[in-house]
Amino acid sequence: MTLESIVLCLLANLVLTASAEGISTPSGCRTIPGDISWPTSEQWDLLNRTVNGNLIATIPIAAPCHETLFGEPSPIFNQAECDALLNTWFYPTTHLPSSSSPMAYMFSNNSCNPFLGPETPCTIGYLVVYAINATSVEDIQAGLQFAKENNIRLVIRNTGHDYLGKSTGAHALGIWTHNLKSMELIQDFKDENYTGPAVKISAGVRVVEAYEFADSHNLIVVGGNCPTVGFAGGYIQGGGHGPLSSRFGLAADQVLEYEVVTSDGKLITASDNNNSDLFWALRGGGGSTYGIVISVTVKAFQDTSFSMSYLQIPNNGTNTDQLYSVIGTFIETLPKLVDAGVVAIFVVSATGFSLTPAIAPGMQPTDLDSHFNPVLDKLHSLNLAYNYTSSAYPTFLSTFNAVSTVSNVSDQNIGGRFIPRSLVENNGTNALVDAIRYISTQAGSLFVGNAISVEGGASSPDDIAANPHFREALISATVGNYIDYMSKSTTSTRIRNITDDLLPKLETLTPGGGAYLSEGDVHQPNFQSTFYGDHYDKLLQIKQQYDPQDIFYAQTAVGSEQWGQNSDGRLCHG
Repeated sequence: MTLESIVLCLLANLVLTASAEGISTPSGCRTIPGDISWPTSEQWDLLNRTVNGNLIATIPIAAPCHETLFGEPSPIFNQAECDALLNTWFYPTTHLPSSSSPMAYMFSNNSCNPFLGPETPCTIGYLVVYAINATSVEDIQAGLQFAKENNIRLVIRNTGHDYLGKSTGAHALGIWTHNLKSMELIQDFKDENYTGPAVKISAGVRVVEAYEFADSHNLIVVGGNCPTVGFAGGYIQGGGHGPLSSRFGLAADQVLEYEVVTSDGKLITASDNNNSDLFWALRGGGGSTYGIVISVTVKAFQDTSFSMSYLQIPNNGTNTDQLYSVIGTFIETLPKLVDAGVVAIFVVSATGFSLTPAIAPGMQPTDLDSHFNPVLDKLHSLNLAYNYTSSAYPTFLSTFNAVSTVSNVSDQNIGGRFIPRSLVENNGTNALVDAIRYISTQAGSLFVGNAISVEGGASSPDDIAANPHFREALISATVGNYIDYMSKSTTSTRIRNITDDLLPKLETLTPGGGAYLSEGDVHQPNFQSTFYGDHYDKLLQIKQQYDPQDIFYAQTAVGSEQWGQNSDGRLCHG
């Protein structure tokens, strides 16, 4: 028997032992291991054969760090392998090849934590029990049907790169779309609203892969800042901003067509002319709740040259007042900057201010520099140390590759808020700078701003389902603090601090405002209005139309308030 077979037997024994307890599934709840109705090993084997051997039993990627696995001595404990894993744990490339590992640690319920030492048991926790490595529409349909017939929680997952726990779930069957990688250039796409080049992108394609494909045809597509984010999933379905947003609008504004498997197992097309209500909802109304997207077709644009600039201002402990005064001047420059098509990403923390970077399509470095002259002049007048650079690039991909580095994604808790243009233009920057200063000077906390203008991406905020507050935003702000892998309770306290202390500093300034769904706080009060604005009621009606049995569930997704998760991870309705 191979090592893999031994490990899979451990999981099978865990599931079968639980099932032998013979618990009846409570009314209105999903079936979990230990229930009489949980599928037998023969049923799982049949599903595996149906999907051509693509059913994967979850083994947590941190299993080599633990002496026990699923309650038994672990045959794969390996301290050297564990040490190597710890060195790369926070990077997305560590989790991308896994069908089960969430990049957002808190959604694992601390199961199989590699930082707690080898004597700590490795359990499956809140990870999916099985996942289907979907390589065809038929695989997805088979998994959907199996989940429905057996009343099992279903999870839709691509890269696992999300901050709201949508790509994992306790006792669930996962549909893993990560290996659906096809892309197709449509040179002359035509419909009533658009004629021109387009790219059809399958569900498993990452942002950087879409950029590389478009570049090979001298084109660009609107995507995200992070290269490892899945293009067609929660990113674009949540609206999607990125380095091209001030020029073209949201990623969701560019969608021409979706291919979707709906809850009844049918493969349908959603466009302006077919299933137009679903098409509207999928353009910004959130993922994992209306259906399983197979592909998205988006507009493509002619490539152009770009400029980028960086600015670093260190906080040396004696210049704090002057530093935040300069930040106020920087914020005052943003309306004209984004109106020129520039996106500016900046970070404020206890160590200082960083523009990381400003990205300007079709602009020369000298022109980009001129937008920051008021900031540089103020720095000179205050005699503050800083470093400012700018440079030119011939294409979008060369620009993106120059700025994109491997970044940590599994070390922070986050929450978000839109900062509307009106707050800066009508009320000045003092109150906003005070809030940023409070957030960024708390121990281990930071403020990240994405300065954008997406108002021109649609003729009306109601054209697509994306949060209408997106159109009013000057800054999509994110606040964060660090996960403590050695203390679950400390991490929980820090998460609540975002909800109860840090975000309220911004919410007070933006009453009735909103936040970007994909970079929000999973504990956000009144998430319906905050993440979806006044589109929520219409979205819920569409959800109920296309998923009347409530098969699809994800935290903070439309309709999710009708479900609750028990302490044992069981999902129950009502």
